[in-house]
Amino acid sequence: MTQANLKGYRLGWVGTGRMGYAMALRLLKSGCDVAVYNRTRAKAEPLTEFGATIVDSPADLAHRDIVFTMVSGPDDLIEVTTGSKGILSRSNHVPKILVDCSSVSTEASAAVREQAAARGVAMLAAPVSGNAKVVKAGLLSVVASGPAAQFKIAERYLALLGRGVSYVGEGELARMVKICHNILLGVVTQSLAEITVLAEKGGVPRHAFLDFINKSVMGSLFTKYKSPAFVNLDWTPTFTPYLLRKDLDLGLEAGRNLGVPQPLTALTRELVQGMIGNGYAESDFGALLELEAKAAGLELKSENLEIDDGLSGKS
Repeated sequence: MTQANLKGYRLGWVGTGRMGYAMALRLLKSGCDVAVYNRTRAKAEPLTEFGATIVDSPADLAHRDIVFTMVSGPDDLIEVTTGSKGILSRSNHVPKILVDCSSVSTEASAAVREQAAARGVAMLAAPVSGNAKVVKAGLLSVVASGPAAQFKIAERYLALLGRGVSYVGEGELARMVKICHNILLGVVTQSLAEITVLAEKGGVPRHAFLDFINKSVMGSLFTKYKSPAFVNLDWTPTFTPYLLRKDLDLGLEAGRNLGVPQPLTALTRELVQGMIGNGYAESDFGALLELEAKAAGLELKSENLEIDDGLSGKS
């Protein structure tokens, strides 16, 4: 798509935390016309170097065609959309489409969707999978749900954020997909922690074991991405146990409502709770490895090796 086509719609962006900043930057670098709001203005201002216009409130984005939101939780989403200075607060202007990329509850998303619809604004739920480094590498995954006609319009911009976007239907279905995804994230990480500890206690160096896994049919972008942290015990947070527990709880609640047994999810949820109780609340959830090692009586040490995460050099 040419830059001229991308400039056919004027975009608004709310939220420039680590993820939001990286995502907005990709749109700007692709030639999109983007106006940006962030509660702490200074965090958004570096985007002006790439052509962004900084505004003083979400309401200032009401005249934009498509407005994206990437905020930390449901209360923030409700505030920036339906609050007194929200995107939908102007009586004479509203955007054509609202796209929320945040990870929020189905209930909060549905409440905003209802108020948007009352103003004639179509809403897409478009939660993402990845972190700022994944965004920079162009490997972000996006799932979207909402009106099909408006998705077709927004798809070209969502696709710029990463590897493309999966449309799963109307309403809040994308929220269900994201919850299911994060359940898998937790269960796979716990399984990877268990087998890594088993291999190391059996005498295999962590880096060698993970190198084999990543080259096997069981390897994935995720296992490769997590390998440097497992090898060097770097728990700089990309996703905290608190956030993972929240999503596991949402998944278990959905399972109860829909009559779907989830024994592995329930067990993983309790192990994540154990992480929090053992002082890992602010660590990356990959520290499940250390909890598993302690349970096995294995003292872990960093191997201090440079390990390819599968993202370096991608953009």
